Amino acid sequence: MVSLTDTGTGMPPEVAERAFEPFYTTKPLGQGTGLGLSMVYGFAQQSGGRVRITSQVGRGTGVHIYLPRYVGEVPADVNTETPAEALGARTGEVVLVVDDEPVIRMLITEVLEELGYAAIEAADGPEGLRVLQSNRRVDLLVTDVGLPGGMNGRQLADAARQQRPGLKVLFITGYAENAVIGKTILEPGMQVVTKPFAMQALATHIRDMIEEG
Repeated sequence: MVSLTDTGTGMPPEVAERAFEPFYTTKPLGQGTGLGLSMVYGFAQQSGGRVRITSQVGRGTGVHIYLPRYVGEVPADVNTETPAEALGARTGEVVLVVDDEPVIRMLITEVLEELGYAAIEAADGPEGLRVLQSNRRVDLLVTDVGLPGGMNGRQLADAARQQRPGLKVLFITGYAENAVIGKTILEPGMQVVTKPFAMQALATHIRDMIEEG
């Protein structure tokens, strides 16, 4: 079990009961997507575990993740190839991650770094565009669609391609694809993955897109 507790404001029971629901948030519009805890829940479920919240108003909140422990020898015929071996970066590859949710940025960049990529973080479109307007190498842009700061992910991608024609772009979003691209078709080198997603699936998308050349 891994537990994280705080001494914050806490949550009333009716909020705690819904905390893991995708897109449920008590934050004002534009200040949160409500996907952070749902991704924690998804991670625990995918790992064969579970997660629960304990909270008391005025006292704080605890999140407790229970994960299964394997006991025994690893069978000789098990494929021991790791994600890093199968999906790892080639020398010097750089991915720019733009998302206003710190938890999601952290999860994505940690996975990227474990796979050998150099990861650059940005919290909104203007910050991401400043990176793309610099001389820094960027092999792939991974961006949320709904971003604060007056520039959404699609606008960022369009502006980025004015600076770097042909830049690969992977949109991450909790909305239906049609809401992301409207009535248009995504340009070559652009793909969409819907949140919440498995990190293995995201890593596969990234590797496949970069290798498309």
